[in-house]
Amino acid sequence: MPAVADVSLTIPAGEIVVFVGPSGSGKTTTMRMINRLIEPTSGTITMGGRDALSLDANKLRQSIGYAIQQGGLFPHMTVSQNIAVVPKLLKWSKARIADRVTELLDLVGLDHEQFGDRYPRQLSGGQQQRVGVARALAADPPVLLMDEPFGAVDPITRGLLQDELMQLQAELRKTIVFVTHDFSEAVKLGDRIAVLGEQSKVLQYDTPEAILANPANETVQGFVGQGAALQQLNLMRVRDVDIEQRPTAREGDSATEFADRIDTWGIILDARDRPVRWTDREHLRGATSLTGVGLALGESVTTASTLQDALEAILAERNAATVVTGSRGRYVGVITIETLVDTIRMLRDEHKDNPPIADPPAAPATESPSQ
Repeated sequence: MPAVADVSLTIPAGEIVVFVGPSGSGKTTTMRMINRLIEPTSGTITMGGRDALSLDANKLRQSIGYAIQQGGLFPHMTVSQNIAVVPKLLKWSKARIADRVTELLDLVGLDHEQFGDRYPRQLSGGQQQRVGVARALAADPPVLLMDEPFGAVDPITRGLLQDELMQLQAELRKTIVFVTHDFSEAVKLGDRIAVLGEQSKVLQYDTPEAILANPANETVQGFVGQGAALQQLNLMRVRDVDIEQRPTAREGDSATEFADRIDTWGIILDARDRPVRWTDREHLRGATSLTGVGLALGESVTTASTLQDALEAILAERNAATVVTGSRGRYVGVITIETLVDTIRMLRDEHKDNPPIADPPAAPATESPSQ
């Protein structure tokens, strides 16, 4: 019996398509056929209109980024050397490779001076995943394959890595095929979700909104679960709601002047406009410098985070709000519990007014890859 049979779908350029399904359904096998780590025995896989089976396999793989669990880093190579693997194969100049390594480490939130010469064993799980993503992006491939890349890290780190992937995608607009067994992760990340059954049969291929509202059959309904209404929080991003502003100052600014601008509390930024601490007038009383003043930030969210992420972060903070960051971790504003409550009420009312239809339409016919 074949591991994958009769798969037909189209992956739009510049989108994240998530393969989700039970263990053994063939998700990874289907994905690996795209870069020919597994050769299909029949069918056609096209990329940009070109038959992938007609291309040199090694050159094809060099043009497709690949990220897996725990980064898949070479343990005997430093972080910089790991990222440079494909550019070296492509015979880039040393100067170009060095510039690209520094650029990518900055892109995934790691300082080159601090991390470039470390070995994988000297990194946390989350840091290894960031390096794995940087390595996958090294040669600027148009397509990125990600095989449960965040499955081996703790839930908090996993959420942060998901947010960072969304931020990267907003900047880079890669075509990403992402494999997961976690439907919530699929809803959060995917522009489209392919729910796969036995032998990778496509049970439904649609947007997260459409699948949540109209599961195609009982198997898909089993993935959606009973919390479809709550899953709506994973469909809206922080950037979709009101982001408020609080007074800010950099660590080198005057504590007295900052205190004069604060009504209840404010935020201290570092030299790169990244938020580092909360503070209030009491903390600033008698302070001559903002260095070390205030309380360290807890969980924060990005503009690409979901409202579910924001709710969890707010519940962990003392100000009934959480900081929002944007590109490169720079401060954007704050999101408050009041904003979330208003949004949840709106989503609840919409869900009541638009219940799922009883007999949803079948998944649209698409094409390639197939076997």
